[in-house]
Amino acid sequence: MAIRAVFFDLDGTLVQTRAASWELFAETNEEFSLGIDTREKFFALFEDNFYQKLAELCGDEQKLASVREHFLGLLRTRYAPPLIPGMADVVRTLAERFTLVVLSSNTIATIRTILTEAGLAHCFAHVFAGDVEPDKAASMRRFLADAGYRLGRRCSPAYDEGSSASDERDEVILITDTVGDVREAARAGVRAVGVAWGMHREADLRAAGAERVALWPQELSAWLAAEACHSACAGGCACTPSSSCSKSSASPANDLALTASRIRRERRREGTDRSAPPRPAARVRPFDDRQAFDDQLLTTLKQLRKGTPH
Repeated sequence: MAIRAVFFDLDGTLVQTRAASWELFAETNEEFSLGIDTREKFFALFEDNFYQKLAELCGDEQKLASVREHFLGLLRTRYAPPLIPGMADVVRTLAERFTLVVLSSNTIATIRTILTEAGLAHCFAHVFAGDVEPDKAASMRRFLADAGYRLGRRCSPAYDEGSSASDERDEVILITDTVGDVREAARAGVRAVGVAWGMHREADLRAAGAERVALWPQELSAWLAAEACHSACAGGCACTPSSSCSKSSASPANDLALTASRIRRERRREGTDRSAPPRPAARVRPFDDRQAFDDQLLTTLKQLRKGTPH
């Protein structure tokens, strides 16, 4: 099966959040005396569903509603972390192949602000935010159940109608930095890939069920592009992350161009490409002895000093 869509967690995966989110939550903790007085305790809330953990801490629905509104209000008004270096290029690269989706516990207003300022808003076809649906597994199942979500964007406002031809059996991958997200992906029947620069450690992400854990953003592009090419060729071609498979090309013109390019490369290797201008043969002047070499070198240096060609 081929990859149909890629879900991106926001905080800790697309943006740097370790300090930014904790500093805001610390204010909520102080306001409501939740007992989450260290960053490590805050990160531990994301080992399962964040909002479920909050509910356990609060103990009653009224307090939970107040805590949520306080923290989400801080996120809407004061949360502005920078993107992880390199992730903008990864998003633009993957948007050319897949339907991209943001799946986050953050607010939809915050997500819009961050992605718009980064110039990436139109690279994502859909956003599932925590203030709309706090259960990430439910959001993933909704996506899987509705074929209309297959339409992707190619970093432009319009939806790409050609992307609706994906097979129902095609797979979805979640990219995340938290153990809780990996577990929620498993609940929804979605594959998960971790990143090592967020809240949770590589070993913990793997133990929770992540297939792989990226150390650098560019690994995500390499892995997913290679898998997409391999699936399109049914395992019958040697694909590289930076190249497109001829069998997965979107148009006949691209197919012809790739075929012509392949033929030219083969002819050049065989020395039979008559369409390319012949390269001039290098002039090699053998020297029988050291004295002849020194004489020629001296003559060349004199000509260069005078500015005359040799």
